[in-house]
Amino acid sequence: MFKIFKSCLLATAVLFLLAACGNSGEDKDDGKLKVVTSFTIIEDLAKEIGGDDVTVHNLVPTGTDPHDYDPLPEDTKKATEADVLFYNGFNLEGGKEGWFFKLVDSVGQKEDNIFNLTDDVKPMYLSGEDGKDEEINPHAFIDPGVGIKMAEDVRDAFIKKDPDHKEDYEKRADEYLAQLKKIDKEYEEKINDIPKKNRTLVTSERAFQYMADHYGLKEAFIWEIDTEENGSPNQIKDLVNFLKEHKVPKLFVESNVDTRPMETVSRESGIDIAKKPIYSDEIGKPGEEVDTYIKYLEYNIDLIHDELSK
Repeated sequence: MFKIFKSCLLATAVLFLLAACGNSGEDKDDGKLKVVTSFTIIEDLAKEIGGDDVTVHNLVPTGTDPHDYDPLPEDTKKATEADVLFYNGFNLEGGKEGWFFKLVDSVGQKEDNIFNLTDDVKPMYLSGEDGKDEEINPHAFIDPGVGIKMAEDVRDAFIKKDPDHKEDYEKRADEYLAQLKKIDKEYEEKINDIPKKNRTLVTSERAFQYMADHYGLKEAFIWEIDTEENGSPNQIKDLVNFLKEHKVPKLFVESNVDTRPMETVSRESGIDIAKKPIYSDEIGKPGEEVDTYIKYLEYNIDLIHDELSK
């Protein structure tokens, strides 16, 4: 009886070890690189270039402000396990004292696993009340030229962390970069097609600075960057005064901002708002019209060209 009992214990232990090994394999996602991204546009880049060789967990979902985010318990778990963590930089995630670095520091992530996708991008600055450059504009990714650099950095990070799949990452990146370069030329052609007198992009926030500078658009806006005073009476008054002096065919409202300030500008200036929102800090949810970075870029340039060419 004792021998039978020992045999049962041994069999149970073996089954337990086999089950543990099986669970361990599941936790490692079958050897795939575990990736965490700070917001939706980087999530899409990582999925396109990583393909079947990665699993991606995104932190800031569509409809949530990436400047100020409270990570969930699931985010903490994924950040702890991640092989690669991508963030935008330029203070989009709050900088070194912001929520993203508080998260990665709290889980003890290695510095070698964390990749800033704007390291190779020349920063542009927002002006303070005294008119001097004061804060980096984080919205570089709206410019397809910057998107090309970010995609190259994603590719290089994957190859560094997972050299066994180098050829796969390179192949997917080449195909993706070809699309971005085609869109880059499309931006040049379509903006050059807009009458010069109409080449002013009026938005709620000054999110389009990099793109406007790259392709030759002038900018006007209600506020420079999201604060607690978005759309203040003085900000609205300043923009309305600008519009009285400059003929602008249309106003644009971003998909993720309060529409009321621009509606006030529209009433007071007599200038209509574009028929559809323009995208800045996010892409849409899966299945929506603008649910990838490529679609985001194409949608924006089509909207800008259509509305400013009238």
